[in-house]
Order: sequence, then C-alpha cells, then structure tokens
Amino acid sequence: MRVTIKDHIRESRLFNERAAVALVLALLLVMVIIARLIYLQIISHEHFATLADENRIRIVPLPPTRGLIYDRNGVLLAQNLPSFSLEITPEQVPDMESTLAGLRGLLEISDEEVERFRRQTRQYRPFNSIPLKFHLNEAEVARFAVNRHRFPGVEIEARLIRDYPLGSRAVHAIGYVGRINEEELQTLDAANYSATRFIGKTGAEKYYEDLLHGRVGYKNVETNALGRILREVSRTPPVPGEDIYLTLDINLQRLAEEALGDRRGAVVAMDPRNGEILALVSTPTFDPNPYVTGLDPKTYRELQTSRDKPLFNRALRGQYPPGSTLKPFIGLAGLDYGLVTLGTSSFCPGWYTLPGDDHKYRDWKKSGHGRTNLDKAIVQSCDVYFYDLALTLGIDRIHDFLARFGFGEKTGIDLKGEATGLLPSRAWKRARRHEPWYIGETLITGIGQGYVLTTPLQLAVTTAALAMHGSRVAPHLLYARRAPNSDHLVVTKPHHLPPVALAASRHWEQIITAMERVVHSPRGTAHGIGNGASYRIAGKTGTAQVFGIRQDEEYKKEEVASRLRDHALFIAFAPVEAPRIAVAVIVENGGSGGSTAAPVARRIMDYYLAQEGGTP
Repeated sequence: MRVTIKDHIRESRLFNERAAVALVLALLLVMVIIARLIYLQIISHEHFATLADENRIRIVPLPPTRGLIYDRNGVLLAQNLPSFSLEITPEQVPDMESTLAGLRGLLEISDEEVERFRRQTRQYRPFNSIPLKFHLNEAEVARFAVNRHRFPGVEIEARLIRDYPLGSRAVHAIGYVGRINEEELQTLDAANYSATRFIGKTGAEKYYEDLLHGRVGYKNVETNALGRILREVSRTPPVPGEDIYLTLDINLQRLAEEALGDRRGAVVAMDPRNGEILALVSTPTFDPNPYVTGLDPKTYRELQTSRDKPLFNRALRGQYPPGSTLKPFIGLAGLDYGLVTLGTSSFCPGWYTLPGDDHKYRDWKKSGHGRTNLDKAIVQSCDVYFYDLALTLGIDRIHDFLARFGFGEKTGIDLKGEATGLLPSRAWKRARRHEPWYIGETLITGIGQGYVLTTPLQLAVTTAALAMHGSRVAPHLLYARRAPNSDHLVVTKPHHLPPVALAASRHWEQIITAMERVVHSPRGTAHGIGNGASYRIAGKTGTAQVFGIRQDEEYKKEEVASRLRDHALFIAFAPVEAPRIAVAVIVENGGSGGSTAAPVARRIMDYYLAQEGGTP
C-alpha cells in the first residue's frame, strides 16, 4: 500500500496565490463600483437627476419671427430687433412675493411693470413664461447672471421685439403691435399663439396679422428639478411670417405730414386707376414704439385725454361735413336727372328763401354772385345755386345718386375700424330721430352741410371715381406680399366696384372742366394753387361749419375761438387728361379750403407727379 505524503508547503503557496488573486479581483471590483458611483453621483448627476420622478421632458413652443413691413419702394417700416427680457415661470417659483422683492432689489423694476406682470399671470397658465421686464442692458443681464441661483423659475430670454425705425411716420396706416390682452386670448388660436406675446393692435399690423404672424414651432427639452433646461432633445422650427409691402410712398407720406405741420387734419392720396393708397395721414401723430412693450398708465392717459386726439385716425374714422366739396356731385346729379344743363342759370343775391318763409339761407359771399349757371356755381362755389338745385332734386334723388359713388358706406379699405360717414334720407331720419324730413334740410344737404358726413378716405375714393368717369376701384394698402425665404412678390390685384353710369357721358367732362376752372381760372376759389403748375388740376374747395350762426349774426374768423372755426377741405385729381393721383385734404378749424387745404394738395401732387410715373 502506497502512502501519499502531503506537500504542505506547496499547498500553502497555492492557497496564498489564489487568495491574492481573489483579493486583487475584489479590489478591482470595488474600484469599478467606486468609479461608477463617482460617474453616476458626480459626473452625470444632472443627467440622471432628470430621470427622477420630479423631473421631466418638457415641450417648449418657439415663437415665429414676425414678417417685416416695407413701403412700395422697399423702405423698411417695421422690423424686429433682438432684446433681453426677464421672464418668470410661475409654477417653478416657490414664493412669488419674495422672488419679486428680490428681483426689485437687484434690478430697476417699476410698480407698473410688476402690476402688468400680475395681470398677465391671471391671463396665462402657470407653466407659461411671463415677461416681467423688457430691454435689459448688458449690466443688468450680468448682474442677474451672478445671482441666478437665488431665483428658481426666473430666466433671461433673448427675444425679437417689434420696432418702427421711422417712429411716428405713417403710424395710422402701419399701426403697431402690443401685448395680447385677455379679450384677444379668447379668440386666438391658442396653439399657434402659445409662444407669442404680441399681436397687431391697429393699422396694417392688425389687418394682416395672419400673414405677418407665422406658425409656431416646438422643441423638446430635458429640464432639472428647478425647471432649468439641460439640453434640447428635438426641434420643429417655427415658420416665419410673410413680409408685406404697402402701397404707401413713404417720402410722399413724409411730405404730406410736413405740409399739415402741427395742425389737426387728414390727407388721403390714392391712385384712381388701381385704388392704391399713396399716403394716409392723420395729424397729430404719435410714436408707436413705446406701445410695443406697454406704456405706463400716466402717459397712456395723457394721450387718451389729449384735446388733439393723436390716437384717433382722422383719415379713416373722422367724420366731417363735406361742405362745398359735395357740389360737383350735386351738379352731376342735376345733369344726369336732366333737371339742369351747364347753362341753366339763376340769380344769386347772397341769400335764398323758400316760398312763404322769411328764413334766409345765406351764401358765403354776402353780396351774392349775380346771374349764375352751373359752371360758374362750381367755379365760384355759389351756395344759392346749389340750394335751388337741391330743392329741385329733392332728398330722395340726392341720396340715391350719391350712394352710387359710395357716400354713406365703408370704402372697403384693408384697415379695421373704418367709419361709414352719413348719407341722410327720409327713412334714416324717421328711423333714427323719429321725425319727418324738412325741406330746409334738403337745401343745406345740397352744399354739404346738415346731417351729411364723410370721411377723408371716402372723399378721396369718390373723387377718384369722378376723375375716372365713374370707374370705381376699392382702395387698398397692400401692394404685395412675400413668403419666407422667397424673392417672389405676389402683387395685389385691383378690386373693381360697380361703376357709376350716367345718361350722357359728356356730363363727366362738363363737371370736370368746371373743377379745372376752380384751380386755373382767375375767379376760381383755388386759383392760387394753379399758378406755375406744369400740369392741369381739377379740384374743389370746401368749408364745413363747426357751429351754427344766428340769422342776425355775421361770421368773423378773428372773433371765433380757434377750435370753433370752419374746417378747411379740398379735393383734387391730376393730371386732368390722364389722372394718376386723387387727393382729399381736411384741416380742422383751418378756415378757407382754398388758402389752407388746397396748398397741401398742390405740394403732394407736385412731388408725386415729378416722380418717374409715380410707380415703384
């Protein structure tokens, strides 16, 4: 029997070697675990923290870039400028009051800005980011960045803010954007406006909001427990709004505004061939830029309560008696109905009375015009002749004829808030005032007084129809539009309206010739502006009474308070043989249309007709 002798030394060595290997492996595993813990707990802490229950992937809407606005010649009228804004997401703020107090101690934030922020927190959902302060400078941005850790839910965002580089120029046509209010929120597409804080409030900015706004985009982001964005996961870019070109010639607009100066009034100039609005002026004006991010209440109240009403768009909404500018249309009605001819005459002693009535309807010329026919009545603006013609026509025929030109109704311009004016009739007075129509009211309607009201825009449009022998085109401000990332302009086509047809086409020429003599004959009421003109102008002056004068009183301008003086009006088109521009001018309390309003129109026509064809 063989006896095996154990080698204890060898077995001990083998055991030690295996134990050492096991120890090394154990140490390596421990080191791996420690390294992994370091990676998970320190290096990748924020990444894995976002996977915790209190963190999430969030969808963030991306605002589209608003389209730009240009004039017909490519001059920039409305742009977008980068700006830093301080924004708060309410649901991520543990204590809003202490946060606001801390921010006010760090940055200059007014009571108005805080109150505006509080109002918006009631309009938007808690997860929406709401701006507290706009237009932060670099120092303010740096100051907040150092203290950012103290304010969870508060961020500085770089956004594009609307800017109007020409300030108040053409503000009533261009309009402006402002913060979306609660009422507007109820009617907007909530999804498409989820990242938008501003909307068109007036003018082209409002009317073409759908074109200018664009389409919202989205991005998916990882956020930490404090709501701060860690990384962007995916993105659907927003679609920018379209650029639009207005029919305005901004240089002509500037000249028209300067021609009115500091007087209250309105000017509308349009191309009678296609309805393009070349200038739309309402003075006084105002700078729209402060409106974008919000005016302080004091400044807004001052503008709202100003006697001069700078916010009021006189060209579009101002309703004035047309005065003697209505006479060419009344004369044309007499011709068309066959009640008078160009040579039909009557005697003007300076006043007019109805049979059996001693009330005198006075002429502007106290001594009268003597024997007067239709041509002379237009040239010298004889009131008595048109009292008599209006009586012959009657209010029903006056109403029906003027309605064919568009008096008493909206012109259809692409702007919101247009007034209709007023074209009175028997039915209107019975319905509104519950009274019968009186003959005396017919007489004063014949000289553009009484109930009849027109807007400056309406006067320009009806003058254009007269210039084009009854051919009517709806006025418009949109010259062309351009899609994002495209050089192709889609030009607006004219919209033709039902024409005014007369029994005899010669009547157009007869009235237009009389209007031409208003400017170019020595006895014409606007003969002063005809001097030195290289083209022929057809026009008509007008004055509109602001208050009534008793029978035994005489109107003396120097004794009447400035705001009670007559309004000055003038309508015109040129060149007579091939009209390219029609103009209506109203100067509130300006007195004489021939000396006050007509020179404004002459400057506008001189400039425009001196350009190469007056087209872009």
